[in-house]
Amino acid sequence: MSPPPLESLEALRAWVGDCQRCPLCAGRTHLVFGSGNPAARLVFVGEGPGQDEDLEGEPFVGAAGRLLTDIIEKGMKLPRSEVYICNVVKCRPLRNRNPEPDEIAACSPILRSQLRLVGPEIIIALGKFAAQTLLASDTPITRLRGQWHEWEGIPVMPTFHPAYLLRNPAFKREVWADIRMVLARLGAAR
Repeated sequence: MSPPPLESLEALRAWVGDCQRCPLCAGRTHLVFGSGNPAARLVFVGEGPGQDEDLEGEPFVGAAGRLLTDIIEKGMKLPRSEVYICNVVKCRPLRNRNPEPDEIAACSPILRSQLRLVGPEIIIALGKFAAQTLLASDTPITRLRGQWHEWEGIPVMPTFHPAYLLRNPAFKREVWADIRMVLARLGAAR
């Protein structure tokens, strides 16, 4: 079910309420809606909350979140508070398994509304599930990353998820190349 036309992220969060739209609600501690600047030029979309995020109710607060914060603050030279961060699914899949298609479908209207309300200049899709969901594609992230795509007219740069980088640090070079393209485009838009 899609939300009605809303004017703010706060109104969308209120509409979401104590979401029961899919089975993920049964295992969650907190719904992890999103955080950051509601008028951000840049939005990061991840897969779904992990254990740390479920406990705190905030996206990207665990080890992968610390790496994402380093990418934003040390690499991009932006305060984390100036970007907006959310996930494809808003509740933690048990044992951090991959989200199922029906769970993604249940959360997709919420994600679309978040992105429309923020209206960023650029979206960075972190990992396979974010990229494939936003681009309605089953193309592997290895083929999507490093190239510009679009979601509703907004440029999308898919890249590897920070959790993947923690397991495969050799791929940080590719992510940095993707981030440099984002920075160049943001700079050109100023």
